[in-house]
Amino acid sequence: MAKVLIVEDDDVIARSMAQHLVSAGFDAVHVGGGDQALARLRFERPDVCVLDLMLPQRDGWSVIETARKEGIGTPIIIVSARGTEHDRVHALEIGADDYLVKPFSMTELIARVRAAARRGTRAEAVERGEPLQIEELRIDPRSVQAYVDGDSAGLTPTEFRLLYTLAMERGRVVTRDELLQRIWGRREGHRDRTVDVFVRKLREKVDRIAPRHTFVQTRYGVGYALDPQPKE
Repeated sequence: MAKVLIVEDDDVIARSMAQHLVSAGFDAVHVGGGDQALARLRFERPDVCVLDLMLPQRDGWSVIETARKEGIGTPIIIVSARGTEHDRVHALEIGADDYLVKPFSMTELIARVRAAARRGTRAEAVERGEPLQIEELRIDPRSVQAYVDGDSAGLTPTEFRLLYTLAMERGRVVTRDELLQRIWGRREGHRDRTVDVFVRKLREKVDRIAPRHTFVQTRYGVGYALDPQPKE
């Protein structure tokens, strides 16, 4: 039974989310503040965290940034009334894995949580795989990490899954919609920039520091491919 941490200061909303998630088969608990959320993430390591942004003590932005700096890889799904494109992209850029704008249906919340929990299960399952060596890039499913010329790229679990998915399809262009379905468990929506944000993070952590090649290539209007190209 996957454990879900709900971080929401509105008790009515928090109880409703917990009730629906429990009915769907999850072990759901909730806290009302950012400091409590970090303590739970540090010491209990839930399978999924559902996080509001506007919180007392410490806001959701700070919770995400601190958790990721400390190496906590729990998938984080934002639920917030702040629904601008800037807010959604910024949350993904600092380490969130998904974003739901209030009001949302409980059915969609359950689907997003279930997809995030499955991603965690898949990440553990691929640890038995052999490392992939592609030029100066080493992708190691056993440590859920990538290494550039022997140095860790510091990928989050979601960034690793994206890189590993592209590597397993090496040379083939994978569409944004296919990547969203395989990694985030949903179809591409209008102006959904999730994949683009995570590709940009891969390029910052892998392509920018790789001495001899770039690895993640864009096929405009289609998607992305892992295809090493010599740097000029």
